[in-house]
Amino acid sequence: MKIGVVISEGPYTHQAADTGYHFVKAALAKGHEVPRVFFYHDGVNVATRLSVPPQDERNIQKNWTELAKEHGIDMVVCIAAAQRRGLLDENEAERQGKDANNIAEGFRISGLGQLIEMAIQTDRLVMFGD
Repeated sequence: MKIGVVISEGPYTHQAADTGYHFVKAALAKGHEVPRVFFYHDGVNVATRLSVPPQDERNIQKNWTELAKEHGIDMVVCIAAAQRRGLLDENEAERQGKDANNIAEGFRISGLGQLIEMAIQTDRLVMFGD
């Protein structure tokens, strides 16, 4: 089964990003496909490469990056939600006249069309967060 996943809450203010991560790991272990994860609303904050959690806590961004790399998951960050929260990739930073970018490896910024496409191309769509 192909499963699309949406994460819509921030990584350290809500359990959605962490629970979604463990759900995806379990689904992959059971032989399901997870071709894309879409980060929406505050969930885009998972994608910042500038978060530095304490060493004895989980690193949610790193966990997602490693999982995506290992399993070829397309991790898409909503462009509108990202811009509102100051999350930019190199192209967006340049386009917006900003002097830095902060998107982590393995994530890419795109629009809601990617969410719609994921919903069409998967058998199930699972959302974590409000």
